[in-house]
Amino acid sequence: MTLQQLQYVIAIVEHGSISETAKQLYVAQPTLSGAVRTLEEEFGITIFHRSARGIALTEEGREFLSYARQVVEQADLLHQHYGAPRQLCQRCSISTQHYAFAVDAFVRLIRRLSPEAYRFTLRETRTHEIMEDVRRMDSEIGILYLSSFNEKVLRAMLEEYRLEFHPLADAAPHVFLRAGHPLAAQPSVTTADLEPYPFLCFEQGTHNSFYFAEELFSTMPHQKCIRVSDRATLFNLLRGVDGYTVCSGMVSAELNGGDIVSVPMDTAERMQIGWIANPRVQQSQAAELYLAELRDVLAEYQKKA
Repeated sequence: MTLQQLQYVIAIVEHGSISETAKQLYVAQPTLSGAVRTLEEEFGITIFHRSARGIALTEEGREFLSYARQVVEQADLLHQHYGAPRQLCQRCSISTQHYAFAVDAFVRLIRRLSPEAYRFTLRETRTHEIMEDVRRMDSEIGILYLSSFNEKVLRAMLEEYRLEFHPLADAAPHVFLRAGHPLAAQPSVTTADLEPYPFLCFEQGTHNSFYFAEELFSTMPHQKCIRVSDRATLFNLLRGVDGYTVCSGMVSAELNGGDIVSVPMDTAERMQIGWIANPRVQQSQAAELYLAELRDVLAEYQKKA
């Protein structure tokens, strides 16, 4: 095994194919194929599944990739520390439910690091896919919430996937509304208060179970309901149709504009926001710093609430 071979595997995954990697790195395709084959023979594994449609990581390939990234990152740190003319490329991948605070912490991470080169991924996605991403080691960290309603089901799935849940913050449910909404000035709102207005929620695709909903009270009937796939669309609908969504109440005026407000809900329910990880993966330095920023952001948001 050589460092170059590991770098080739990482590059193939990032570029999506051997041919594209060869083009980007100015390396012959047989050289890349040979490097992968040598690693597979040395460790007795299959890193890539090959078919007429291209290549894809196998399950053991995903695990190998996690270790390869750690080795390459440590080698980069050595080169940087001892003055070798090598550019450090930080890597970190995070999957999260649609939370403004997760983006805020990500922005702070990049400002704090200011590395010369990095390859970061922040994926706002569905609840089931967050757990899949972390299980497959596509993401180091997943961010989601537990409640009295979904906890039993989600913890069972986390156990099945051999993932760990780490609490970050306990939040009281709020609703997001536009600043000019008829209910925006209320000290709190009830589900009855909200019934005349469109309920906005994130669609969960093929795994559209009530337990995977990002919003509390997912089983309640709504006369008006709009499902969306991204946060920008949801916020535009909050502004445009006097809709509402159930949330943690933490919103960034800097990132999302000052015309969205959060109003507490009159309920005893709570949201336990936390992060999930695969214990087989050692967290990168960037991931650890991100979690530190995330804790600070959540503490600040809750202090303002």
